Amino acid sequence: MAVPGKKASRKSSSILSQGCAEDFDIFCETCDRDDIRLPAFGYCVDCEEHLCHTCFNNHRRPKPSRHHQLLDKDHMPQKQYLHKSSKSAPSIQVDDLTKPCTKHTKEAIKFYCQDHNALVCSVCVTLEHTPTSCHVDYIPDISGQIIDSIEFKETLKDIDILTYKWCLITNDLHQRVALSTTSVQDAIAEIENFRKESNHRLGKLEKNVLDAAKTIKYNNNEKLNTTETTCGAINESLQASADSLKHLNSHKKTEQLFVELKIAQQLIQTCEKRTSELPTVDKYIFEPNQAIKKVLQDEKSLGILNNKKLEQPAQPMKMSTPRNINAKTSLDKRNCYITGFTVSSPNKIFAADKSNKSIKMIDTRTGAIKQVQLDSAPWDVTIVSSDSLAVTLPDSETIQFVSFSSGSLSPRNKLKVDGRCYGISHHQGKLAVTFKEPAKLQIMDLKDNTEITVDTDFSGFSILRLARFVTTNYDSIYVSDNRNGAVMRFNWQGELMEKAGISSVRGITLLNDGSLLVISNKTIYLASHECKYMKTVLEDVDEPFAICWCAETRTLCVSRCKYDSVEMNNDIKMYKMM
Repeated sequence: MAVPGKKASRKSSSILSQGCAEDFDIFCETCDRDDIRLPAFGYCVDCEEHLCHTCFNNHRRPKPSRHHQLLDKDHMPQKQYLHKSSKSAPSIQVDDLTKPCTKHTKEAIKFYCQDHNALVCSVCVTLEHTPTSCHVDYIPDISGQIIDSIEFKETLKDIDILTYKWCLITNDLHQRVALSTTSVQDAIAEIENFRKESNHRLGKLEKNVLDAAKTIKYNNNEKLNTTETTCGAINESLQASADSLKHLNSHKKTEQLFVELKIAQQLIQTCEKRTSELPTVDKYIFEPNQAIKKVLQDEKSLGILNNKKLEQPAQPMKMSTPRNINAKTSLDKRNCYITGFTVSSPNKIFAADKSNKSIKMIDTRTGAIKQVQLDSAPWDVTIVSSDSLAVTLPDSETIQFVSFSSGSLSPRNKLKVDGRCYGISHHQGKLAVTFKEPAKLQIMDLKDNTEITVDTDFSGFSILRLARFVTTNYDSIYVSDNRNGAVMRFNWQGELMEKAGISSVRGITLLNDGSLLVISNKTIYLASHECKYMKTVLEDVDEPFAICWCAETRTLCVSRCKYDSVEMNNDIKMYKMM
Protein backbone atom coordinates (compact mmCIF):
# COMPACT_ATOMS: atom_id res chain seq x y z
CA MET A 1 0.00 0.00 0.00
CA ALA A 2 1.38 3.39 -1.00
CA VAL A 3 1.76 5.83 1.88
CA PRO A 4 1.62 9.57 1.10
CA GLY A 5 4.83 11.44 1.70
CA LYS A 6 7.06 8.37 1.62
CA LYS A 7 8.75 6.82 -1.41
CA ALA A 8 11.46 4.22 -1.64
CA SER A 9 12.95 2.31 -4.48
CA ARG A 10 13.07 -1.43 -4.51
CA LYS A 11 16.80 -1.22 -4.06
CA SER A 12 16.73 1.14 -1.12
CA SER A 13 13.96 -0.81 0.56
CA SER A 14 16.02 -3.93 0.27
CA ILE A 15 18.89 -2.19 1.96
CA LEU A 16 16.58 -0.93 4.72
CA SER A 17 15.11 -4.34 5.19
CA GLN A 18 18.46 -5.93 5.55
CA GLY A 19 20.24 -3.24 7.45
CA CYS A 20 17.68 -2.40 10.07
CA ALA A 21 16.60 -5.86 11.11
CA GLU A 22 19.18 -5.88 13.87
CA ASP A 23 18.34 -2.34 15.05
CA PHE A 24 14.74 -3.00 16.09
CA ASP A 25 12.51 -6.01 16.82
CA ILE A 26 9.08 -4.53 16.02
CA PHE A 27 8.55 -2.92 12.62
CA CYS A 28 5.79 -1.47 10.47
CA GLU A 29 3.82 -4.34 8.92
CA THR A 30 2.24 -2.08 6.28
CA CYS A 31 5.61 -0.97 4.95
CA ASP A 32 6.96 -4.48 5.30
CA ARG A 33 4.56 -5.64 2.62
CA ASP A 34 6.35 -3.18 0.28
CA ASP A 35 9.74 -4.59 1.37
CA ILE A 36 10.44 -1.54 3.55
CA ARG A 37 11.57 -2.23 7.13
CA LEU A 38 10.83 0.74 9.46
CA PRO A 39 10.50 0.71 13.29
CA ALA A 40 6.99 0.55 14.75
CA PHE A 41 5.66 3.77 16.26
CA GLY A 42 2.19 2.52 17.27
CA TYR A 43 -0.45 -0.17 16.82
CA CYS A 44 -3.93 -0.37 15.27
CA VAL A 45 -6.25 -2.47 17.43
CA ASP A 46 -8.75 -3.02 14.62
CA CYS A 47 -6.20 -3.96 11.93
CA GLU A 48 -4.01 -5.81 14.48
CA GLU A 49 -0.90 -4.33 12.89
CA HIS A 50 2.07 -2.32 14.07
CA LEU A 51 2.57 0.99 12.21
CA CYS A 52 5.52 3.29 11.61
CA HIS A 53 5.35 7.00 12.43
CA THR A 54 4.02 8.00 9.00
CA CYS A 55 1.48 5.15 8.74
CA PHE A 56 0.33 5.83 12.31
CA ASN A 57 -0.28 9.54 11.63
CA ASN A 58 -2.10 8.86 8.36
CA HIS A 59 -4.04 5.75 9.41
CA ARG A 60 -7.28 7.58 10.32
CA ARG A 61 -7.46 9.67 7.17
CA PRO A 62 -9.00 7.03 4.83
CA LYS A 63 -12.72 6.53 5.47
CA PRO A 64 -12.48 2.71 6.16
CA SER A 65 -10.01 3.26 9.03
CA ARG A 66 -11.27 6.60 10.28
CA HIS A 67 -12.61 5.22 13.59
CA HIS A 68 -9.92 2.63 14.31
CA GLN A 69 -8.45 2.46 17.80
CA LEU A 70 -4.75 3.38 17.83
CA LEU A 71 -2.26 2.64 20.62
CA ASP A 72 0.91 4.71 20.90
CA LYS A 73 4.38 3.30 21.36
CA ASP A 74 4.09 3.13 25.18
CA HIS A 75 0.84 1.15 25.08
CA MET A 76 1.19 -0.97 21.94
CA PRO A 77 1.86 -4.74 22.14
CA GLN A 78 5.55 -5.34 22.72
CA LYS A 79 5.64 -8.55 20.70
CA GLN A 80 5.01 -8.88 17.00
CA TYR A 81 3.05 -11.78 15.56
CA LEU A 82 3.25 -11.46 11.77
CA HIS A 83 0.50 -12.65 9.44
CA LYS A 84 1.33 -15.42 7.00
CA SER A 85 1.30 -12.89 4.15
CA SER A 86 4.33 -11.07 5.57
CA LYS A 87 7.29 -11.50 3.22
CA SER A 88 10.23 -10.43 5.31
CA ALA A 89 9.89 -12.48 8.47
CA PRO A 90 8.61 -15.93 9.37
CA SER A 91 5.22 -16.08 11.10
CA ILE A 92 5.01 -16.90 14.80
CA GLN A 93 2.36 -19.41 15.84
CA VAL A 94 -0.03 -18.04 18.53
CA ASP A 95 -3.16 -19.39 20.13
CA ASP A 96 -6.36 -18.44 18.39
CA LEU A 97 -8.13 -15.71 20.30
CA THR A 98 -11.70 -16.54 19.29
CA LYS A 99 -13.69 -16.35 22.54
CA PRO A 100 -16.36 -13.66 22.06
CA CYS A 101 -16.58 -10.63 24.31
CA THR A 102 -19.50 -10.77 26.76
CA LYS A 103 -20.52 -7.20 25.86
CA HIS A 104 -19.65 -7.14 22.16
CA THR A 105 -20.41 -10.65 20.99
CA LYS A 106 -19.10 -10.07 17.46
CA GLU A 107 -15.65 -9.14 18.80
CA ALA A 108 -13.05 -11.56 20.14
CA ILE A 109 -11.34 -11.10 23.52
CA LYS A 110 -7.74 -10.04 22.85
CA PHE A 111 -6.82 -7.75 25.76
CA TYR A 112 -6.64 -7.90 29.55
CA CYS A 113 -7.28 -4.89 31.81
CA GLN A 114 -5.10 -5.12 34.91
CA ASP A 115 -7.04 -2.42 36.79
CA HIS A 116 -10.43 -4.08 36.42
CA ASN A 117 -9.30 -7.71 36.19
CA ALA A 118 -11.31 -7.92 32.98
CA LEU A 119 -10.97 -9.70 29.65
CA VAL A 120 -11.89 -7.19 26.95
CA CYS A 121 -12.13 -6.78 23.18
CA SER A 122 -10.94 -3.93 20.96
CA VAL A 123 -14.30 -2.14 21.31
CA CYS A 124 -14.02 -2.31 25.10
CA VAL A 125 -10.52 -0.80 24.84
CA THR A 126 -11.88 1.99 22.66
CA LEU A 127 -14.93 2.82 24.77
CA GLU A 128 -14.20 1.87 28.40
CA HIS A 129 -10.66 0.65 29.05
CA THR A 130 -8.66 3.32 27.21
CA PRO A 131 -4.85 3.35 27.57
CA THR A 132 -5.04 6.72 29.34
CA SER A 133 -7.29 5.37 32.12
CA CYS A 134 -6.40 1.68 32.37
CA HIS A 135 -3.40 -0.60 32.23
CA VAL A 136 -4.39 -2.77 29.24
CA ASP A 137 -2.18 -5.61 27.96
CA TYR A 138 -2.35 -7.46 24.69
CA ILE A 139 -2.94 -11.08 25.74
CA PRO A 140 -0.19 -12.65 23.55
CA ASP A 141 2.30 -10.29 25.26
CA ILE A 142 1.55 -11.56 28.78
CA SER A 143 0.43 -15.15 28.26
CA GLY A 144 3.81 -16.70 27.57
CA GLN A 145 4.55 -17.66 31.19
CA ILE A 146 1.12 -19.05 32.05
CA ILE A 147 1.91 -22.70 31.20
CA ASP A 148 2.33 -24.70 34.44
CA SER A 149 2.43 -21.43 36.40
CA ILE A 150 1.58 -21.01 40.08
CA GLU A 151 -1.60 -19.21 39.08
CA PHE A 152 -2.55 -22.15 36.85
CA LYS A 153 -1.91 -24.68 39.64
CA GLU A 154 -3.67 -22.60 42.32
CA THR A 155 -6.71 -22.19 40.07
CA LEU A 156 -6.92 -25.94 39.49
CA LYS A 157 -6.53 -26.46 43.23
CA ASP A 158 -9.36 -24.00 43.94
CA ILE A 159 -11.54 -25.78 41.37
CA ASP A 160 -10.81 -29.13 43.04
CA ILE A 161 -11.69 -27.69 46.47
CA LEU A 162 -14.94 -26.19 45.20
CA THR A 163 -15.81 -29.37 43.30
CA TYR A 164 -15.22 -31.44 46.43
CA LYS A 165 -17.22 -28.98 48.52
CA TRP A 166 -20.19 -29.10 46.14
CA CYS A 167 -20.03 -32.90 46.04
CA LEU A 168 -20.27 -32.89 49.83
CA ILE A 169 -23.13 -30.40 49.67
CA THR A 170 -24.96 -32.59 47.15
CA ASN A 171 -24.43 -35.74 49.20
CA ASP A 172 -25.50 -33.94 52.36
CA LEU A 173 -28.59 -32.60 50.59
CA HIS A 174 -29.52 -36.12 49.45
CA GLN A 175 -29.41 -37.28 53.07
CA ARG A 176 -31.35 -34.27 54.29
CA VAL A 177 -34.00 -34.64 51.58
CA ALA A 178 -34.42 -38.28 52.57
CA LEU A 179 -34.76 -37.29 56.23
CA SER A 180 -37.11 -34.45 55.33
CA THR A 181 -39.27 -36.78 53.23
CA THR A 182 -39.42 -39.24 56.12
CA SER A 183 -40.40 -36.43 58.47
CA VAL A 184 -43.21 -35.39 56.10
CA GLN A 185 -44.47 -38.98 56.03
CA ASP A 186 -44.37 -39.03 59.82
CA ALA A 187 -46.26 -35.72 59.84
CA ILE A 188 -48.94 -37.19 57.56
CA ALA A 189 -49.30 -40.11 59.96
CA GLU A 190 -49.60 -37.62 62.83
CA ILE A 191 -52.30 -35.74 60.89
CA GLU A 192 -54.25 -38.95 60.38
CA ASN A 193 -53.83 -39.90 64.03
CA PHE A 194 -54.95 -36.44 65.11
CA ARG A 195 -58.02 -36.71 62.89
CA LYS A 196 -58.78 -40.15 64.35
CA GLU A 197 -58.35 -38.83 67.87
CA SER A 198 -60.55 -35.84 67.04
CA ASN A 199 -63.18 -38.13 65.52
CA HIS A 200 -62.96 -40.39 68.56
CA ARG A 201 -63.38 -37.46 70.93
CA LEU A 202 -66.25 -35.99 68.90
CA GLY A 203 -67.78 -39.47 68.77
CA LYS A 204 -67.74 -39.62 72.55
CA LEU A 205 -69.34 -36.20 72.81
CA GLU A 206 -71.93 -37.19 70.22
CA LYS A 207 -72.67 -40.43 72.08
CA ASN A 208 -73.28 -38.49 75.29
CA VAL A 209 -75.85 -36.28 73.57
CA LEU A 210 -77.46 -39.22 71.77
CA ASP A 211 -77.65 -41.22 75.01
CA ALA A 212 -79.37 -38.26 76.66
CA ALA A 213 -81.86 -38.09 73.75
CA LYS A 214 -82.53 -41.82 74.01
CA THR A 215 -83.13 -41.51 77.74
CA ILE A 216 -85.67 -38.73 77.11
CA LYS A 217 -87.42 -40.86 74.50
CA TYR A 218 -87.51 -43.83 76.88
CA ASN A 219 -88.84 -41.71 79.72
CA ASN A 220 -91.48 -40.24 77.43
CA ASN A 221 -92.60 -43.70 76.45
CA GLU A 222 -92.71 -44.75 80.11
CA LYS A 223 -94.80 -41.68 80.93
CA LEU A 224 -97.12 -42.44 78.07
CA ASN A 225 -97.53 -46.07 79.13
CA THR A 226 -98.17 -45.12 82.76
CA THR A 227 -100.64 -42.41 81.76
CA GLU A 228 -102.50 -44.70 79.38
CA THR A 229 -102.77 -47.39 82.11
CA THR A 230 -103.93 -44.91 84.72
CA CYS A 231 -106.38 -43.22 82.37
CA GLY A 232 -107.77 -46.60 81.29
CA ALA A 233 -108.42 -47.62 84.88
CA ILE A 234 -109.98 -44.26 85.69
CA ASN A 235 -112.16 -44.39 82.58
CA GLU A 236 -113.39 -47.86 83.52
CA SER A 237 -114.21 -46.71 87.10
CA LEU A 238 -115.98 -43.59 85.85
CA GLN A 239 -117.94 -45.50 83.23
CA ALA A 240 -118.99 -48.15 85.77
CA SER A 241 -120.09 -45.41 88.20
CA ALA A 242 -122.05 -43.65 85.44
CA ASP A 243 -123.78 -46.90 84.42
CA SER A 244 -124.72 -47.66 88.06
CA LEU A 245 -126.12 -44.18 88.57
CA LYS A 246 -128.23 -44.42 85.42
CA HIS A 247 -129.58 -47.84 86.44
CA LEU A 248 -130.56 -46.78 89.97
CA ASN A 249 -132.06 -43.56 88.71
CA SER A 250 -134.23 -45.37 86.14
CA HIS A 251 -135.53 -47.82 88.75
CA LYS A 252 -136.32 -45.09 91.31
CA LYS A 253 -134.06 -46.57 93.95
CA THR A 254 -133.48 -43.43 95.84
CA GLU A 255 -131.58 -44.70 98.82
CA GLN A 256 -129.00 -46.63 96.73
CA LEU A 257 -128.84 -43.81 94.18
CA PHE A 258 -127.98 -41.37 96.95
CA VAL A 259 -125.15 -43.56 98.18
CA GLU A 260 -123.76 -44.24 94.67
CA LEU A 261 -124.04 -40.59 93.78
CA LYS A 262 -121.87 -39.58 96.71
CA ILE A 263 -119.36 -42.32 95.85
CA ALA A 264 -119.28 -41.08 92.26
CA GLN A 265 -118.59 -37.51 93.42
CA GLN A 266 -115.67 -38.75 95.54
CA LEU A 267 -114.38 -40.72 92.54
CA ILE A 268 -114.50 -37.59 90.38
CA GLN A 269 -112.47 -35.68 92.96
CA THR A 270 -109.93 -38.50 93.13
CA CYS A 271 -109.66 -38.65 89.33
CA GLU A 272 -109.21 -34.88 89.05
CA LYS A 273 -106.44 -35.01 91.62
CA ARG A 274 -104.70 -37.87 89.81
CA THR A 275 -105.03 -35.95 86.52
CA SER A 276 -103.12 -33.02 87.97
CA GLU A 277 -100.39 -35.47 89.07
CA LEU A 278 -99.83 -36.91 85.60
CA PRO A 279 -96.18 -36.45 84.33
CA THR A 280 -95.44 -33.57 81.95
CA VAL A 281 -93.72 -33.97 78.56
CA ASP A 282 -91.43 -31.25 77.11
CA LYS A 283 -90.24 -30.33 73.61
CA TYR A 284 -86.46 -30.54 72.96
CA ILE A 285 -84.12 -28.77 70.51
CA PHE A 286 -80.38 -29.30 70.00
CA GLU A 287 -78.08 -26.39 70.87
CA PRO A 288 -74.49 -27.06 69.58
CA ASN A 289 -71.50 -26.48 71.86
CA GLN A 290 -70.58 -22.91 70.90
CA ALA A 291 -66.90 -23.34 71.75
CA ILE A 292 -66.58 -26.30 69.36
CA LYS A 293 -68.70 -24.54 66.74
CA LYS A 294 -66.56 -21.41 66.97
CA VAL A 295 -63.33 -23.39 66.66
CA LEU A 296 -64.60 -25.20 63.56
CA GLN A 297 -65.81 -21.95 62.04
CA ASP A 298 -62.73 -19.85 62.83
CA GLU A 299 -59.92 -22.32 62.20
CA LYS A 300 -58.68 -22.55 58.62
CA SER A 301 -56.82 -25.82 58.94
CA LEU A 302 -56.59 -28.92 61.06
CA GLY A 303 -53.04 -27.88 61.97
CA ILE A 304 -49.81 -26.55 60.45
CA LEU A 305 -46.55 -28.10 59.31
CA ASN A 306 -43.76 -26.34 61.22
CA ASN A 307 -40.25 -26.58 59.81
CA LYS A 308 -37.79 -27.71 62.43
CA LYS A 309 -34.01 -27.71 62.21
CA LEU A 310 -33.21 -31.01 60.56
CA GLU A 311 -31.50 -33.19 63.12
CA GLN A 312 -29.32 -36.01 61.98
CA PRO A 313 -26.33 -37.90 63.36
CA ALA A 314 -23.10 -35.99 62.94
CA GLN A 315 -21.19 -37.16 59.89
CA PRO A 316 -17.70 -38.62 60.39
CA MET A 317 -14.72 -36.41 59.54
CA LYS A 318 -11.27 -37.59 58.60
CA MET A 319 -8.39 -35.24 59.35
CA SER A 320 -4.91 -35.11 57.89
CA THR A 321 -1.68 -35.19 59.89
CA PRO A 322 -1.43 -31.74 61.51
CA ARG A 323 0.87 -28.97 60.32
CA ASN A 324 2.32 -26.75 63.06
CA ILE A 325 2.55 -22.96 62.94
CA ASN A 326 4.68 -21.25 65.56
CA ALA A 327 2.76 -18.26 66.93
CA LYS A 328 5.64 -16.85 68.99
CA THR A 329 7.43 -13.78 67.62
CA SER A 330 10.57 -11.86 68.50
CA LEU A 331 8.39 -9.28 70.26
CA ASP A 332 7.03 -11.87 72.71
CA LYS A 333 8.60 -12.04 76.15
CA ARG A 334 6.80 -15.21 77.19
CA ASN A 335 5.53 -18.39 75.60
CA CYS A 336 2.15 -18.02 73.97
CA TYR A 337 -1.21 -18.77 75.55
CA ILE A 338 -3.72 -18.73 72.65
CA THR A 339 -7.16 -18.55 74.23
CA GLY A 340 -9.28 -17.44 71.26
CA PHE A 341 -9.36 -17.71 67.46
CA THR A 342 -11.24 -16.38 64.47
CA VAL A 343 -10.85 -16.69 60.68
CA SER A 344 -11.11 -13.76 58.25
CA SER A 345 -10.04 -15.31 54.95
CA PRO A 346 -8.89 -18.70 53.66
CA ASN A 347 -5.33 -18.07 54.77
CA LYS A 348 -5.62 -15.58 57.61
CA ILE A 349 -6.46 -16.20 61.26
CA PHE A 350 -6.50 -13.89 64.28
CA ALA A 351 -5.35 -15.23 67.64
CA ALA A 352 -5.71 -13.78 71.14
CA ASP A 353 -2.39 -14.34 72.97
CA LYS A 354 -3.19 -13.90 76.67
CA SER A 355 0.40 -14.31 77.90
CA ASN A 356 1.84 -11.59 75.66
CA LYS A 357 -1.19 -9.24 75.79
CA SER A 358 -1.47 -9.17 72.02
CA ILE A 359 -3.69 -9.92 69.04
CA LYS A 360 -1.85 -11.70 66.23
CA MET A 361 -2.70 -11.80 62.53
CA ILE A 362 -1.23 -15.02 61.13
CA ASP A 363 -0.80 -15.93 57.45
CA THR A 364 -1.32 -19.71 57.53
CA ARG A 365 0.45 -20.21 54.18
CA THR A 366 3.70 -18.43 54.99
CA GLY A 367 3.59 -18.32 58.79
CA ALA A 368 4.10 -14.54 58.71
CA ILE A 369 2.74 -12.79 61.83
CA LYS A 370 1.77 -9.21 62.57
CA GLN A 371 0.64 -8.24 66.04
CA VAL A 372 -0.64 -5.39 68.16
CA GLN A 373 0.03 -4.94 71.86
CA LEU A 374 -2.94 -4.24 74.13
CA ASP A 375 -2.99 -2.65 77.58
CA SER A 376 -4.67 -5.73 79.07
CA ALA A 377 -4.58 -9.46 78.41
CA PRO A 378 -7.15 -10.55 75.77
CA TRP A 379 -9.21 -13.71 75.96
CA ASP A 380 -11.31 -14.04 72.80
CA VAL A 381 -11.64 -12.33 69.41
CA THR A 382 -14.36 -12.09 66.73
CA ILE A 383 -14.71 -10.30 63.38
CA VAL A 384 -17.36 -7.56 63.36
CA SER A 385 -16.78 -6.00 59.92
CA SER A 386 -14.60 -6.31 56.84
CA ASP A 387 -11.73 -4.53 58.63
CA SER A 388 -12.49 -4.66 62.35
CA LEU A 389 -12.22 -7.08 65.28
CA ALA A 390 -13.78 -7.11 68.75
CA VAL A 391 -11.60 -8.44 71.58
CA THR A 392 -12.57 -9.24 75.18
CA LEU A 393 -10.27 -7.94 77.95
CA PRO A 394 -11.50 -9.67 81.15
CA ASP A 395 -9.16 -7.93 83.60
CA SER A 396 -10.21 -4.43 82.52
CA GLU A 397 -13.86 -5.44 81.89
CA THR A 398 -13.60 -4.00 78.39
CA ILE A 399 -14.29 -4.91 74.79
CA GLN A 400 -11.48 -3.54 72.60
CA PHE A 401 -12.06 -2.91 68.88
CA VAL A 402 -9.05 -3.46 66.61
CA SER A 403 -8.66 -2.46 62.96
CA PHE A 404 -6.86 -4.79 60.56
CA SER A 405 -7.06 -2.72 57.37
CA SER A 406 -4.07 -2.30 55.05
CA GLY A 407 -2.42 -5.41 56.41
CA SER A 408 -1.72 -3.98 59.85
CA LEU A 409 -3.35 -4.04 63.28
CA SER A 410 -4.21 -0.97 65.34
CA PRO A 411 -6.39 -0.42 68.44
CA ARG A 412 -9.57 1.63 68.06
CA ASN A 413 -12.36 2.48 70.50
CA LYS A 414 -13.33 0.53 73.63
CA LEU A 415 -16.60 -0.49 75.25
CA LYS A 416 -16.82 -0.67 79.02
CA VAL A 417 -18.94 -3.65 80.14
CA ASP A 418 -20.30 -4.66 83.54
CA GLY A 419 -18.19 -7.71 84.31
CA ARG A 420 -15.23 -9.87 83.39
CA CYS A 421 -15.99 -10.65 79.72
CA TYR A 422 -14.54 -13.82 78.19
CA GLY A 423 -16.10 -15.45 75.13
CA ILE A 424 -17.32 -13.24 72.28
CA SER A 425 -19.02 -13.95 68.94
CA HIS A 426 -20.59 -11.66 66.35
CA HIS A 427 -23.52 -12.22 63.98
CA GLN A 428 -25.34 -9.57 61.90
CA GLY A 429 -24.60 -6.60 64.16
CA LYS A 430 -25.16 -8.48 67.43
CA LEU A 431 -22.57 -9.58 69.97
CA ALA A 432 -22.97 -12.59 72.24
CA VAL A 433 -20.61 -12.18 75.22
CA THR A 434 -20.05 -14.50 78.19
CA PHE A 435 -19.01 -13.21 81.61
CA LYS A 436 -17.51 -14.49 84.82
CA GLU A 437 -18.15 -13.00 88.27
CA PRO A 438 -21.09 -13.02 87.91
CA ALA A 439 -21.52 -15.72 85.29
CA LYS A 440 -23.93 -14.64 82.54
CA LEU A 441 -24.54 -14.31 78.82
CA GLN A 442 -25.31 -10.91 77.34
CA ILE A 443 -26.65 -10.09 73.88
CA MET A 444 -25.74 -6.55 72.85
CA ASP A 445 -25.19 -4.36 69.82
CA LEU A 446 -21.84 -2.89 68.79
CA LYS A 447 -22.45 0.21 70.92
CA ASP A 448 -22.94 -1.75 74.17
CA ASN A 449 -26.69 -1.36 74.20
CA THR A 450 -27.42 -4.54 76.14
CA GLU A 451 -30.62 -6.12 74.89
CA ILE A 452 -30.80 -9.40 76.83
CA THR A 453 -29.02 -10.74 79.91
CA VAL A 454 -29.18 -14.45 80.73
CA ASP A 455 -28.03 -15.26 84.27
CA THR A 456 -30.69 -17.09 86.32
CA ASP A 457 -33.62 -19.39 85.62
CA PHE A 458 -37.20 -18.99 86.87
CA SER A 459 -36.20 -20.38 90.27
CA GLY A 460 -33.42 -17.83 90.70
CA PHE A 461 -30.60 -20.36 90.24
CA SER A 462 -27.60 -19.47 88.07
CA ILE A 463 -27.76 -20.95 84.57
CA LEU A 464 -24.05 -20.44 83.83
CA ARG A 465 -21.02 -21.02 86.05
CA LEU A 466 -17.78 -20.81 84.01
CA ALA A 467 -18.70 -19.93 80.42
CA ARG A 468 -15.48 -19.02 78.63
CA PHE A 469 -16.27 -19.87 74.98
CA VAL A 470 -19.16 -18.90 72.71
CA THR A 471 -19.99 -19.25 69.02
CA THR A 472 -23.04 -18.17 67.02
CA ASN A 473 -24.98 -18.56 63.80
CA TYR A 474 -28.28 -17.22 62.45
CA ASP A 475 -30.53 -18.96 65.01
CA SER A 476 -28.36 -20.18 67.88
CA ILE A 477 -25.83 -19.12 70.51
CA TYR A 478 -23.66 -22.00 71.79
CA VAL A 479 -21.93 -21.55 75.14
CA SER A 480 -19.23 -23.83 76.54
CA ASP A 481 -19.45 -24.02 80.34
CA ASN A 482 -16.61 -25.99 81.88
CA ARG A 483 -17.85 -25.88 85.47
CA ASN A 484 -21.33 -27.05 84.46
CA GLY A 485 -19.75 -29.67 82.19
CA ALA A 486 -22.11 -28.74 79.38
CA VAL A 487 -22.61 -27.06 76.04
CA MET A 488 -25.77 -24.94 76.08
CA ARG A 489 -27.72 -23.74 73.05
CA PHE A 490 -29.69 -20.50 73.40
CA ASN A 491 -31.76 -18.69 70.81
CA TRP A 492 -31.25 -14.97 70.16
CA GLN A 493 -34.08 -14.20 72.59
CA GLY A 494 -31.95 -15.66 75.39
CA GLU A 495 -34.07 -18.80 75.85
CA LEU A 496 -32.24 -22.01 76.74
CA MET A 497 -33.08 -24.51 73.98
CA GLU A 498 -30.70 -27.43 74.63
CA LYS A 499 -28.19 -28.52 77.25
CA ALA A 500 -25.76 -31.33 76.47
CA GLY A 501 -23.57 -32.74 79.23
CA ILE A 502 -19.90 -32.79 78.11
CA SER A 503 -17.16 -33.12 80.72
CA SER A 504 -14.10 -30.84 80.72
CA VAL A 505 -15.48 -28.89 77.78
CA ARG A 506 -13.35 -26.11 76.30
CA GLY A 507 -13.31 -24.49 72.85
CA ILE A 508 -16.22 -24.76 70.41
CA THR A 509 -16.71 -23.72 66.77
CA LEU A 510 -19.52 -24.00 64.23
CA LEU A 511 -19.46 -25.59 60.79
CA ASN A 512 -21.51 -24.22 57.89
CA ASP A 513 -24.14 -26.97 58.13
CA GLY A 514 -24.92 -26.04 61.74
CA SER A 515 -22.99 -28.89 63.36
CA LEU A 516 -20.52 -28.14 66.12
CA LEU A 517 -16.91 -29.04 66.90
CA VAL A 518 -16.32 -29.39 70.65
CA ILE A 519 -13.15 -29.93 72.70
CA SER A 520 -13.50 -32.27 75.67
CA ASN A 521 -10.37 -33.36 77.54
CA LYS A 522 -8.01 -34.60 74.79
CA THR A 523 -10.73 -35.32 72.25
CA ILE A 524 -12.45 -33.21 69.61
CA TYR A 525 -16.03 -34.21 68.83
CA LEU A 526 -18.40 -33.37 66.00
CA ALA A 527 -21.86 -32.71 67.45
CA SER A 528 -25.18 -32.25 65.70
CA HIS A 529 -27.09 -28.95 65.71
CA GLU A 530 -29.00 -29.89 68.86
CA CYS A 531 -25.97 -31.62 70.44
CA LYS A 532 -27.81 -34.95 70.53
CA TYR A 533 -25.39 -36.94 68.38
CA MET A 534 -21.62 -36.87 68.71
CA LYS A 535 -18.81 -38.45 66.70
CA THR A 536 -15.11 -38.48 67.54
CA VAL A 537 -13.02 -36.42 65.10
CA LEU A 538 -9.61 -36.37 66.80
CA GLU A 539 -8.27 -38.28 69.78
CA ASP A 540 -5.22 -37.91 72.04
CA VAL A 541 -4.65 -34.26 71.18
CA ASP A 542 -2.22 -32.89 73.74
CA GLU A 543 -3.99 -30.22 75.84
CA PRO A 544 -6.33 -28.73 73.17
CA PHE A 545 -7.84 -25.44 74.25
CA ALA A 546 -9.21 -23.02 71.63
CA ILE A 547 -10.52 -24.03 68.21
CA CYS A 548 -11.70 -22.44 64.96
CA TRP A 549 -12.82 -23.74 61.57
CA CYS A 550 -12.13 -22.34 58.07
CA ALA A 551 -14.89 -23.58 55.75
CA GLU A 552 -13.20 -22.38 52.55
CA THR A 553 -10.02 -24.39 53.08
CA ARG A 554 -11.70 -27.06 55.25
CA THR A 555 -9.03 -26.51 57.89
CA LEU A 556 -9.29 -26.90 61.66
CA CYS A 557 -7.04 -24.72 63.85
CA VAL A 558 -6.33 -25.87 67.42
CA SER A 559 -4.30 -24.13 70.12
CA ARG A 560 -2.83 -26.00 73.07
CA CYS A 561 -2.44 -24.59 76.56
CA LYS A 562 -0.67 -25.87 79.60
CA TYR A 563 -0.46 -23.60 82.61
CA ASP A 564 3.30 -24.02 83.12
CA SER A 565 4.08 -21.97 79.93
CA VAL A 566 5.82 -24.76 78.06
CA GLU A 567 6.93 -24.16 74.46
CA MET A 568 4.20 -26.49 73.25
CA ASN A 569 1.81 -23.56 73.77
CA ASN A 570 3.48 -21.68 70.91
CA ASP A 571 2.32 -24.16 68.26
CA ILE A 572 -1.02 -23.92 66.47
CA LYS A 573 -2.03 -27.22 64.93
CA MET A 574 -3.59 -27.05 61.44
CA TYR A 575 -5.69 -30.11 60.44
CA LYS A 576 -6.97 -30.46 56.90
CA MET A 577 -10.25 -32.32 56.39
CA MET A 578 -9.76 -35.17 53.92
